[in-house]
Amino acid sequence: MTGVLVVDDHAMVRSGLTVLIDGTGDLHVVGEAADGRQAVELAAELQPDVVLMDLSMPGMDGVEATRELLRQRPESVVVVLTSFSDQPRVTEALKAGAVGYLLKDCDPRDLLAAIRSAAEGHAPLDPRVARALLPSATTASPSDGLSAREKDVLRLVAQGLANKQVGTRLGISERTVKAHLGRVFREIGVQDRTSAALWAQEHLPAE
Repeated sequence: MTGVLVVDDHAMVRSGLTVLIDGTGDLHVVGEAADGRQAVELAAELQPDVVLMDLSMPGMDGVEATRELLRQRPESVVVVLTSFSDQPRVTEALKAGAVGYLLKDCDPRDLLAAIRSAAEGHAPLDPRVARALLPSATTASPSDGLSAREKDVLRLVAQGLANKQVGTRLGISERTVKAHLGRVFREIGVQDRTSAALWAQEHLPAE
């Protein structure tokens, strides 16, 4: 059973999410927090597997809460659940350690799938706001500049796989995966895995 902590400053939102999540057979809400500070405290006490984190809250906001929560409890994973695609704020949340983000008006089935995906080590990202986080066309190189193996590595990273998992899937060492990613980052003009995954979703056709 995957334990979920719901963090939102609106009681109605928390209640609706709790009903939805508790209606499944494999997910369970272990607690609700009305602000970032309470989220940090409850995460330490309740030890949730996944934290659904709102960004805009009074006092300690979602970004700061994500950073502090993961500092105290790195075993938890944070998924941002926001009502807007504010690029700076979402980028800050991802840099703070959130594994992904969703919009509050997403399909309930997509939300539940994202919680399960995050718990399994993947990075659920809402495609509707992925474009806002992509590097601009002037800085992103075309995928033709990547080798076939680099494209394979990038596709698996975009699926949320860790370096070791990518290596196992492709039959190469973790060190080789890192080397490929280093060149990929330079080629497409990004600085981190999240940006690379977003770039891949936009520019790299699935096979």
